[in-house]
Amino acid sequence: MTHTLIYPHTTVHNAAGHLEIGGCDVVDLAREFGTPLFIYDEQTLRDQCRAYHAAFGARTDLYEIVYASKAFSCRAMAELVAQEDLSLDVATGGALAAARAAGFPAGRIYFHGNNKSPAEIEAGLDAGIGHFVVDSFEEIERLEAAAAVRGRTQDVLVRVTPGVRPNTHDFVQTGQQDSKFGFGLADGRAHEAVGRLKDAPHLQLVGVHAHIGSQIFELDSYQREVEVLFVAIDDWRRAFGFECRIFNIGGGLGIRYISTDQPSSIAEFAEIAVTAVRAGAEKHGMPMPRLFVEPGRSIAGKAAVTAYTVGTVKVIPGVRTYVAVDGGMSDNLRPMLYDSKYEAMLANKAEEPATDVVTIAGKHCESGDVLVRDVHVAPPEPGDVLVTPSTGAYGYAMANNYNAQPRPAVVMVGGGRAHVIIERETWDDVLRLQRPLAP
Repeated sequence: MTHTLIYPHTTVHNAAGHLEIGGCDVVDLAREFGTPLFIYDEQTLRDQCRAYHAAFGARTDLYEIVYASKAFSCRAMAELVAQEDLSLDVATGGALAAARAAGFPAGRIYFHGNNKSPAEIEAGLDAGIGHFVVDSFEEIERLEAAAAVRGRTQDVLVRVTPGVRPNTHDFVQTGQQDSKFGFGLADGRAHEAVGRLKDAPHLQLVGVHAHIGSQIFELDSYQREVEVLFVAIDDWRRAFGFECRIFNIGGGLGIRYISTDQPSSIAEFAEIAVTAVRAGAEKHGMPMPRLFVEPGRSIAGKAAVTAYTVGTVKVIPGVRTYVAVDGGMSDNLRPMLYDSKYEAMLANKAEEPATDVVTIAGKHCESGDVLVRDVHVAPPEPGDVLVTPSTGAYGYAMANNYNAQPRPAVVMVGGGRAHVIIERETWDDVLRLQRPLAP
């Protein structure tokens, strides 16, 4: 078998009838590293980074690809992104610390976040990051004061909520007027923010940023976003003399989680984005700004699978069969947060017909801890290695210690070799920060 639409690019069924990724037998990986286990295919990650460069580079020289690290952030991922000549966005001091530990070039770091603490602002300034994406009036004041103390001028982008609502889950829409992110266009707050930033002596406003949501399939939403932003930029040019050098339309390109999903391609995204920005600049008599996009899910999502060990198989006659695995909502919250759909297979029975319809349940004390409902798999048994694909984005990134469950290990595979990039937590790790009751 060659890879399917939802598995990493190097996926095959090997001679043993097992699932193999990056030249590594998934059953062997589960035995060696334990489960739950995130398995990232290095080749798929690099392929996706290169696909973005190829798609945008074929259409303009004025572009930059910024990896949205919230999808999956760790030192090894930051190192890979740097090697593939992408920039990096971070949204917390912890993500910045991971980037710095990886030696990521500070000038290519963009600091997001709707509530950056003073400590995070200071950490970004002291690291010499390239740009802050300013999200509130309070942040303007904090950032200006901190930059003044350091006697430096900091480049910034202003985050705008353009009032564009894409067709995606309500929880991952970010561009509508009622959003915790950015400054609204409709209520004039974005206009006021631009004025304040232009007046701030230690802040240099060089561009705009907007993000309309995540897991977007319909690309016309991006075209509407660009059109709305250019109208505003034209207004700010006349009012404040603002020249937009960076035009960041965010990320959010959707991926396949199940085989029937029909997302747009990276090339289609590039075509509509570049065409829209070029047309907007021409219409409003502006130089073409540098177009930024911030993919996260569409780079990391397909690149990983999660492997579990089946513990129990519970048949409820006439109702359903529950296949319980040794993870669940502590390593994949998306089904509980967004009713996200996944597929599944038994890695040790990859060649066997998927004849049984089952529901994959987690081990946590919540009835809603269900990873996949009504999925076809080979006849399951305790000890089987079950895999869910397309878990590379917002899987480990949202992992937690609910029910005192240690977070999984993460391995990177390629060329028949696997190495751990995030160690598995132990019960001792879960207890490490806990203290006894005061005497």
